[in-house]
Amino acid sequence: MILPSEIRFADENLKKAFYKLENGDNSEKELFNFINQAMDNIEKNAFCGIQIPKNLIPKEYIKNYGASNLWKYDLPNAWRLIYTIRGGKAVVVSLILEWMSHKDYEKRFKY
Repeated sequence: MILPSEIRFADENLKKAFYKLENGDNSEKELFNFINQAMDNIEKNAFCGIQIPKNLIPKEYIKNYGASNLWKYDLPNAWRLIYTIRGGKAVVVSLILEWMSHKDYEKRFKY
C-alpha cells in the first residue's frame, strides 16, 4: 500500500540540528542529503521504511512522542532514520524522531 504523508520533525531542536547539517563539513552535508532524500521518499509513501516490532519500541519514544508504531529507514553509511506514522482522515503525518549511526541504533534497540 502506498500512503503519501506530510513530514514533520518531532521537535524544534531536531529540525535545527537537521538544517545545521546542511552547512557542516562534507560528511554532515552528505548526511543532510541522505536524510533529505529519505524524507522525500517517506513523503511519497509513509510505509517505505521497515516497521520495527512493537515490543522493540524504546519506552522513551512512547513517553516523549506517544509513538505507537515505529519505522526505520536505512540510510547510506549505516545511518538510520527513525520515524513514526500518525494519521487522521485528512492527513497522514510522518514524524521524524531522530537519526543515528548503526552502532547507536543497535544500542537504542538493544541488539
